[in-house]
Amino acid sequence: MKKYILIILGLFTLGACNKWLGITPQSQVASEELFKTQEGFQEALNGVYTRASQGDLYGNELTTGFLDVMAQNFTLSTQLDPLNYLQTQKFNFTDANFINRDNNTWSGLYNTIVNVNLILANIDNNKSLFTDNNYALIKGEALALRAYLHFDIFRMFGSSFASTGTPVGIPYVTTYSNRVTTTSSPQAVMMHLISDLDSAKMLLEKSDPIIDSTYFVDYPSSDSSTENASPSLFLQDRRNRMNYYAVCGELARVYLYEGDKTNALKNALIVINSNKFPWTKQADELNTDPKLQDRILYKELIFSWYIPKEVTDLFNRFQSGSGGMFLSPSDAQTIYETNSIGGEDLRYKIWFQPGLDGNLIFEKYARNPNATTETDATLNPYPLNAPAIRLSEMYYIAAESSFDTNPSEALDFINEVRSMRGIISPLTTTNKSDFIKELIKDARKELYGEGQIFYMYKRLNQNIVGQGGLIIPASDKIFVLPKPNNEIEFGG
Repeated sequence: MKKYILIILGLFTLGACNKWLGITPQSQVASEELFKTQEGFQEALNGVYTRASQGDLYGNELTTGFLDVMAQNFTLSTQLDPLNYLQTQKFNFTDANFINRDNNTWSGLYNTIVNVNLILANIDNNKSLFTDNNYALIKGEALALRAYLHFDIFRMFGSSFASTGTPVGIPYVTTYSNRVTTTSSPQAVMMHLISDLDSAKMLLEKSDPIIDSTYFVDYPSSDSSTENASPSLFLQDRRNRMNYYAVCGELARVYLYEGDKTNALKNALIVINSNKFPWTKQADELNTDPKLQDRILYKELIFSWYIPKEVTDLFNRFQSGSGGMFLSPSDAQTIYETNSIGGEDLRYKIWFQPGLDGNLIFEKYARNPNATTETDATLNPYPLNAPAIRLSEMYYIAAESSFDTNPSEALDFINEVRSMRGIISPLTTTNKSDFIKELIKDARKELYGEGQIFYMYKRLNQNIVGQGGLIIPASDKIFVLPKPNNEIEFGG
């Protein structure tokens, strides 16, 4: 594990400036200095978010990149492949470009976990440093981040519980040391995830400002928003951090992955019934002024990664027509059902625009419009964020979790999302198989470009609908990504 102990720390103030700490040679930050103050712990935690938000992780690849490519969400040119995704789309796991991304994902996520564990290794012995609720906030966020990062590693490199193949786990690293962590079974991974998230939930339930009745979610410039009201930068923009509701949302994901629908529903309802995250108004989605249009459905984000530094890469990825990532009109029709119920789908209307070559340009992350600099992007009504957990996913989880016991309620949950996206015709099926297919179809429309739909196909062991309607059979051969050769650094 020694090669991954690279401590990347900095003061990450949401919407403000970045102040990087000096890094001592060979990666060892002098923790005795860093953790002498409350501010040092805050900087360490902010550094974790900064690292996770970079392009090789949630700033690009794990949201708009290779996970969505494998989910067959993008049309790729067979003549031009500047981003080197074509072989990944074909699940060629021996391709050099795939191997590079695969290795970087594994090492990048574990490196970030190392940084989290460094915080957790020091925080209890320094509890006297903290004022107000900062001890509970920092420890709660750190535990939640450790679970979030491990869960995504497991969803990529481990096997799902729907798999009929050999169970595949991952190392769940809970200590900051140079000892090799042995691989945990899938059941043990679930146990660790739930333990970390439950602990985080208890800490944040009594300390997170987002729970307060005076905390109102809205666009940053809105008079009703109180997300930046605190004089402490560390307490602002809780939706850009692993807040209390994000922990509940992640618990809902984890429980559903394990098959515990009772607890999945319970945690999803905590988020839904909080009424903290309002549905986006159609007037904001369809605003004719591109600078004011809400393409990302900002107020519905429960947790997101703050990624203003990725604006140029995202522009190049999606605004270059066949030289980047796009969607053909025929594939758009397949995914969004534009010839039937999807004809009025607001998601299709605001996220896709025809390019000069006739193909559709994906504009969920477009800025001001099509800003290529961070300065230009500030004219938008919200900062550039990569969605991590959003409100609609909680409705999907609630729908799936309640179908077996209350199909009428399940239909209400999914129809709520559909109606908010302009689909007037309600889903009425009471057949479980048909319901799951419709749930996947709507989730694919909703979570397009967010890296989540591949996990859904895998969890449910469902065939992937590929380009041109091609059916890619569900199999561990495509769902379980190969661990890097150097994974022995973290466990066998």
